[in-house]
Amino acid sequence: MITVVDYGLGNLGSVLNMFRKIGAEARLSEKPEDIDRATALVLPGVGHFDEGMRGLRERKLVEPLGIAVRERKVPMLGICLGMQLFARGSEEGREPGLGWIDADVKKLVFPEGDRRPIPHMGWNDVVATEHTLFRGLERGARFYFVHSYHVVCERAEDVAATCSYGIDVTAAVRHENLMGTQFHPEKSHRFGMKLLGNFVSSLSPEPASARA
Repeated sequence: MITVVDYGLGNLGSVLNMFRKIGAEARLSEKPEDIDRATALVLPGVGHFDEGMRGLRERKLVEPLGIAVRERKVPMLGICLGMQLFARGSEEGREPGLGWIDADVKKLVFPEGDRRPIPHMGWNDVVATEHTLFRGLERGARFYFVHSYHVVCERAEDVAATCSYGIDVTAAVRHENLMGTQFHPEKSHRFGMKLLGNFVSSLSPEPASARA
């Protein structure tokens, strides 16, 4: 069962609808016990970094999510703010992040004279690695972005895809059982459907630790 984490932020209905369109069973929950039972997790998000972390803490989700991700090795997909929360922290606020990847979230800053608008909003091509999320995507696949901050990874191998918006921006991350997209697959039409389908196809019947 794919559990979409409800911590008060995100396009929750759109995410659930996209999973239904691809024939995947997903449920929305803010209950720690559902996190404990999940075999796959999705952390969506739209909004402020500190609000996101406070939402997780107030619902007592930080610890069960940490156990699921780090101990049970449950596959997790973070979307937009959800991906940013994987990092240690953000210039957007003061709250510590989940700290699951060696990365920090920084404000988009462009070279002098580049006055392109912030937030970065609209469709962009991405340059992807050979990662499960991007398997079989057609040439010219584009995704929908809305963000003013971006994830800066310490380890190049944690970057699954980039896009160009004045600077090279991390468009997707990967680290062990963690996957994340800065863009919104639930808003990216057939390209997003394919990516979420790849996520679903990558899931084992149960986490590796449970099979050991």
